[in-house]
Amino acid sequence: MKLLTQVLDLALKWVLIAAMAAIVLVVSWQVLSRYVLQSPSSNTEEMARFLLIWVGMLGAAYSYRMKAHLGLSLLTDRLGPVQGRRADALVHLCVLLFAGAVMVAGGYHLMSLTLELKQVSAAMGIEMGWVYSVVPLSGLLMMFYACEHLLTRRAG
Repeated sequence: MKLLTQVLDLALKWVLIAAMAAIVLVVSWQVLSRYVLQSPSSNTEEMARFLLIWVGMLGAAYSYRMKAHLGLSLLTDRLGPVQGRRADALVHLCVLLFAGAVMVAGGYHLMSLTLELKQVSAAMGIEMGWVYSVVPLSGLLMMFYACEHLLTRRAG
């Protein structure tokens, strides 16, 4: 499981780096084409928006893994070691349940519904279901990371 986690961490990190670099390039091209060439590109704004959605959702999964997400430790700092581990496990269990119910199940329903209705984006003509596919994907990643944390905490 450790090797799979390391491979997943590395892949997710590089996908996020590539997506952020793509946002910078797309927005730079938008500014250049609008103000220098006087011929704004119609696709760049939508592409930047879609990339930002993917970066936000995948970044949430990555920051959860790296424990870089916002958290208040006011209560858990005052608990003893046993109660602190229990509170930590409860938090990860809640993340597991939320990611499974809302992100994976709900996100899959949203994705399949928009694919079924053949909803496409205005400028690029991309099926919106593929844009929304990041919701169940990031939910699966969060579920994996929550399970990994719960299993490694028990083993350790």
